[in-house]
Amino acid sequence: MTAIPRFTGPAEPYRGGDPYADHRTAVFPFAALPDLADRRLGAAVIAASDEFFAPRENLLLPGRPVFDPESFGHKGKVMDGWETRRRRGASAAEPWPADDDHDWALVRLGAPGVVRGVVVDTAHFRGNHPQAVSVEGADVPGTPSPEELLADGVTWTPLVPRTPVGGHAANGFEVAVERRCTHLRLRQYPDGGIARLRVHGEVVPDPEWLTALGVLDVVALANGGAVEDVSDRFYSPAVHTILPGRSARMDEGWETRRRRDRGHDRITYRLTAHAAVRAVEIDTACLKGNSAGWASVSLWDDDGRGAAGSWTEIVPRTRLQPDTNHRFVLPAPVTGTHARLDVHPDGGISRLRLHGTLTPEGTRALTDRLRELGG
Repeated sequence: MTAIPRFTGPAEPYRGGDPYADHRTAVFPFAALPDLADRRLGAAVIAASDEFFAPRENLLLPGRPVFDPESFGHKGKVMDGWETRRRRGASAAEPWPADDDHDWALVRLGAPGVVRGVVVDTAHFRGNHPQAVSVEGADVPGTPSPEELLADGVTWTPLVPRTPVGGHAANGFEVAVERRCTHLRLRQYPDGGIARLRVHGEVVPDPEWLTALGVLDVVALANGGAVEDVSDRFYSPAVHTILPGRSARMDEGWETRRRRDRGHDRITYRLTAHAAVRAVEIDTACLKGNSAGWASVSLWDDDGRGAAGSWTEIVPRTRLQPDTNHRFVLPAPVTGTHARLDVHPDGGISRLRLHGTLTPEGTRALTDRLRELGG
């Protein structure tokens, strides 16, 4: 297991220039996994104990936080993050916060799953960051209110124990708890500001919901699909191709660098589970002079018994149009556990959709996985 750097204590005061020049960060081994707290998946910060200086919603904003040294409001410095007021002790004789005093925020994950790593980024909070943080997870069905989540009877599993953190730093924590989570509780001790929260992990969908839907997108991230490999991630990550909705900008899709050889680019996906695919969509929305020239889609059926298999082409190499959603109805359903998108010679697509149904084998596998994780 790769050791993750730990940052503690305040950072130096901002002295001008690039505010990120002294931002403390590291390469986290879990960062390639999707962010389960991505707003595009429907994640939200549904409650917080205090948000006097800066609102809780900032925690899940996309992109890195922005710092404007000249921006002040009627409550003080405007910060791009979640910031609480300063806690005080009980009396003049004891003006300091008690050891367990803290503020908290409740986060509904956009997609339930197993958390593999958490990043608590205190960017630009140099001397007003928390001394320590902790993170807990819960698996609660439906759409519980904050009051229901905080009620007696809800089991909160520690994911990150109370740990000192540093100011103006990306504080990363690897998580080794095999539990499915739908909600998180972030605590900061005793108070302060956190700019961003990222929750990397593996989506674990509810098989009862998926089977009730019937036909669904069996490669969608929200349904448990995942990117397993990609030939080029120069401009944007391949996981964008399985996010909800259509791209509204070019960088919301997947785009490769320009090839100067005779090769081509590809993405390999793991489907939600064993499924029968009936129709395919390849969308190049917002990719105009840089969309892929041609594309093909293939399925691999892994029977789980180690039998040798091969790729079955379900959409042959087809010319793509820029900024267009291409739809293909298959002559007959084709079963598989994995998919591969090949683009020739390079370029990008914004979304791939594989519409189909889970097989009985796939439903059983999802149900068994949910049971293993305590769901």
